Amino acid sequence: MSNSSSINKFLLAFADTWELQLLHFWLLLGIYLAALLGNSIIITAVACDHHLHTPMYFFLLNLSLLDLGSISTTVPKAMGNSFWDTRAISFLGCAAQVFLFILLISAEFFLLTVMAYDRYVAICKPLHYGTLLGSRACVHMAAAAWCSGFLLYTLDPFSLPLCHSNALDQFSCEIPQILKLSCSHSYPREVGLIVVSVFVGFGCFVFIVVSYVQIFRAVLRIPSEQGRHKAFV
Repeated sequence: MSNSSSINKFLLAFADTWELQLLHFWLLLGIYLAALLGNSIIITAVACDHHLHTPMYFFLLNLSLLDLGSISTTVPKAMGNSFWDTRAISFLGCAAQVFLFILLISAEFFLLTVMAYDRYVAICKPLHYGTLLGSRACVHMAAAAWCSGFLLYTLDPFSLPLCHSNALDQFSCEIPQILKLSCSHSYPREVGLIVVSVFVGFGCFVFIVVSYVQIFRAVLRIPSEQGRHKAFV
């Protein structure tokens, strides 16, 4: 295979025996149904109960949608491959998996950061809560989180010539596995991928930690035990 245009499908890694493949299918099915049930309950409760139409639960609803989307990107295909005893995934299907997974996972990171900011404002700056986290601001922040993946998808592995093989060592398509198939020198892209991922993930993590440190400091300064309990709840 001389370049990526000659590859019309990839082969994913699965167990060699039918029994293990069937076990793999049932395990993935259990995980998928649990995620589907749990997130569906959250989405339904928030959507139907007007008492939950607050910024915190609005972000929680978006987080449940992102979680459903991210697990639906890879798990159903892996379940189908295990059940039908096949390893194949089309080139376009693999590219879609990579793009959607990056989009949804990065959006989850940013949304968790936004939720930490929401709790910080609610506890540390309660008088400004309605101003800083009005309905329009919440929609804008949620939209920014959903769109963040487009900014992170800068290292498109499918633009590289692929010629080593079409076999991947994972049950789903991942950028490191795609880069291993490249004919060209892909180390700069691998380093770039690691740097961007660490920078974004660490930045979100630091913001969340700092926010909750400020929250705990504000709560511990509350003189009454009842007030501290109410803030934590």
